[in-house]
Amino acid sequence: MSAAPDDLLIQLIDLIDRLRDETADYLDKPGDQQLWYNRGYANGMVLALQALGDAAALGERRPDDPDVLGAQLALPWGKAYRHGEAVGRQETFDVTGNTPS
Repeated sequence: MSAAPDDLLIQLIDLIDRLRDETADYLDKPGDQQLWYNRGYANGMVLALQALGDAAALGERRPDDPDVLGAQLALPWGKAYRHGEAVGRQETFDVTGNTPS
């Protein structure tokens, strides 16, 4: 797998930041499935960029702590989070021209 080109990487990181800013209070809003989906999408992007070798470019951006999500993942909004995470990860691989392993 190859790292994302610099200009694309900047765009992807900007999207991660925007989504995380917009979803900062997702834990306080159980039931808002769109909010949880968007947060999961950003998390999936972070996971994909790490897998592509772009961890250094992510700086302090880390995946969400699964322990914080806990039992929420079994609920509808937690499932929305996981779906968003899967889509965000896959689409990040797609736009960078890579295949997930």
